[in-house]
Amino acid sequence: MFITFEGLDFCGKSTQVQLLEKYLIDEGKQVIIIREPGGTSISEKIRDILLDKKNSEMKFETEALLFAASRAQLVNQTIIPALEKNVFVISDRFHDSSIAYQSFGRGLSLDFVKELQKFAIKNAIPRITFFIDIPVDEVVRRMSKVKKVELDRIESSKVDFYDRVRNGYIELSSNEKRFVVLDGLLPIPKLHEQIVTEIKLRM
Repeated sequence: MFITFEGLDFCGKSTQVQLLEKYLIDEGKQVIIIREPGGTSISEKIRDILLDKKNSEMKFETEALLFAASRAQLVNQTIIPALEKNVFVISDRFHDSSIAYQSFGRGLSLDFVKELQKFAIKNAIPRITFFIDIPVDEVVRRMSKVKKVELDRIESSKVDFYDRVRNGYIELSSNEKRFVVLDGLLPIPKLHEQIVTEIKLRM
């Protein structure tokens, strides 16, 4: 099963990815965890370019193409081979992030970004996508606990950018049946419980 987690930065995706991994392993499943951008040696190098704050001159089109390049490598090198071996693949972000961040957030053409994702991911469509939704003011609150120098290029974006990204996720989740929307303000154990329940329905 291919499972993806989406949401704004600091929404708690990575924590839930780790908890789900442990649950599935305890159930005797083979599991691999991947993150985006990244997940392969080539994709990790692209990640470094994308998230480096020194690259402030990067154009939005360049950003979208680099995300797609990283994703295409990950799909062909890791995701598809794993799924063919009946391994559970859990991804911390996938193509929906590009639609939310580069189209809704950056203002690039929605049609262009969607077509670019189709080219990059081919038939690697997630079986289920968990959208952990938190208000933007909660993002700001959680971000304030992190030293500014530790924030990457995208995490350093302004509040109105995150507003647009969140609206993008909300629109995506209303149009895509594979989306499950979760309240990111719930306690971590409660969120995990809801995720496990949804996974069991599809196993």
